[in-house]
Amino acid sequence: MEAEVVDFRVPVESNKTVLVWDIPPTFGEAHIHARLHAIFSSFGPVYLLKVSPNAPLHPPGFYALIKFFSAAHAAAAQRVTDGRPLLDDSPLKVKLSSKQMPHFLSGSSRPLSHTHCLELANHVLGFNGWTSDIITLKELTNEEEGEEEEGGGASQRRLKFGCVLQLCFPHHGQTSRGAAVLEDCFTCTGPDVFLQRCSRLQRLVREKALVQAFSSVLLILLGNGKVMVEVKQTPDQSLADDTEGVLQVNEFSWTEGPADEEEADDAEWALTVS
Repeated sequence: MEAEVVDFRVPVESNKTVLVWDIPPTFGEAHIHARLHAIFSSFGPVYLLKVSPNAPLHPPGFYALIKFFSAAHAAAAQRVTDGRPLLDDSPLKVKLSSKQMPHFLSGSSRPLSHTHCLELANHVLGFNGWTSDIITLKELTNEEEGEEEEGGGASQRRLKFGCVLQLCFPHHGQTSRGAAVLEDCFTCTGPDVFLQRCSRLQRLVREKALVQAFSSVLLILLGNGKVMVEVKQTPDQSLADDTEGVLQVNEFSWTEGPADEEEADDAEWALTVS
């Protein structure tokens, strides 16, 4: 029985990427994106789908890039859709990518974002296939660094929260723990600002702990459509089991930035299809 291992990391292998071209300019990018997403996500969870206009020297139209989490899903999608009229009466070319991009060559990838972790887990395991429980969520701010007066009614505040969280996969008898610490420095102009920053930091540290917990989880996709879950033991995983009162792991400094770093990094996808 063939099986494929999928982890909760950004897919970088070229055999998980499908290219679609010869898309006529009949429809706009938004319509093409929605239609292609509906078609290709039926084969398996999609990490990324981008629609771009053809290069200036090529005929008017569009091409699309679809990145799957699974190479088997990408292969099935290519095999079924190639040469089919997916948008109108014009057949489209659908091929697996053969071009190695720079981050393909690095041999490693980043953990998925919180949003992508949820999408992958829910798609593969179902909404009832996993649960998350907070073991510890506490403020770690030292009193001497909690507040520095600036004058004029404003103060420079520093907040630090730590979280230990456990994932459970009840149908597979597996659990995984993740831990994270986040720190935020900001100018506090009133109690509402402090409460908003405190609430946001708690949410972010929970999300980071969840991502950490998922980073040890392996989804084994079997050829008969069934799924197995395994948890790999890592140094971070062992540490998370022992840090409910300490939380000296995975410290992140939070600042304003892109909602999803993965999508920002994927802006380097600029392909010319001939």
